[in-house]
Amino acid sequence: MSADIPTVPGDFGKELSSPYVENIPANLRASTSRLQFPPSYAVVGAYRLITDKSLRVPAWQKLKHGTVRGASVALVWSVATFKIQRVFVELFLVKSPSVSGLSRDTVFGIRMPFDLPTYATLVFLSTQASSILYFFLSKNIRIARSRAYEQTIVSRGKGPEFWKPYVEEWDNPPRHGKRSALRQVVSHPIGRIAVKMMLTPLHLVPAVGIIISAWMRGLGTASYLHKPYFKSKGMSEEQVATFIEERKWDYRAFGFTAALLEGLPLIGFVFTISNQIGAAMWAHDLEKRQHYVSEMKTHKTM
Repeated sequence: MSADIPTVPGDFGKELSSPYVENIPANLRASTSRLQFPPSYAVVGAYRLITDKSLRVPAWQKLKHGTVRGASVALVWSVATFKIQRVFVELFLVKSPSVSGLSRDTVFGIRMPFDLPTYATLVFLSTQASSILYFFLSKNIRIARSRAYEQTIVSRGKGPEFWKPYVEEWDNPPRHGKRSALRQVVSHPIGRIAVKMMLTPLHLVPAVGIIISAWMRGLGTASYLHKPYFKSKGMSEEQVATFIEERKWDYRAFGFTAALLEGLPLIGFVFTISNQIGAAMWAHDLEKRQHYVSEMKTHKTM
């Protein structure tokens, strides 16, 4: 492979060194280290939501009424339909000759704390309850996420002037293709719910459904969480696509972690806020690197 052909950071196969990673200034070493492992920003986001009142209190104030209403409806629905759904599971799932690997006490050899019909019913109900909860929160959760992102940036002491025009870091940026139909679907909230519902049967196997769903949604989730960042920099669709392609596996790793947390039944909506906070922290570090690259390129031309 010739030296003038860039390798996408995190791509499989032989890797070339990312540009501008040598002789990093002392004030950028911590952020550069964090950029090496993007999933850490999801953890940081959750930590800041828990510990920072300026983030936690406004988010809860915006979501508490919808949470109470949604949880109440979900509880009534679950209690009222549990027996009916258990009968449905008993008739069409457990006794179905087309379903292999299932018994009343185990799922593909894994022993469950309940018998299979009860366990499957609880899995279905948790998915339905999560959807009901999201229905009541969908509008306010978008507002809460936006405010959490903005407050996170403010807490870093940055204003609108911090965000500079996009700087291409690679001399020969990788090509990117059009977004697949699946990526377009899972990048939309309604599409994510639809995918989650389609994958519900896989949730009978502990963790499998959540992991597969998170992987499918990973890139779209991360791209969606960074929309405010791209908007702040005034990036075109072409620039956004190139920027993500250059960091494709970074975005996949962060998006997978974020989607995995958001996919947790009932409590996943909490992580939709913390993931936005984490995305803001990541954007802050990426922008600091953009400033550094811009300075280096300016020096080269002088």
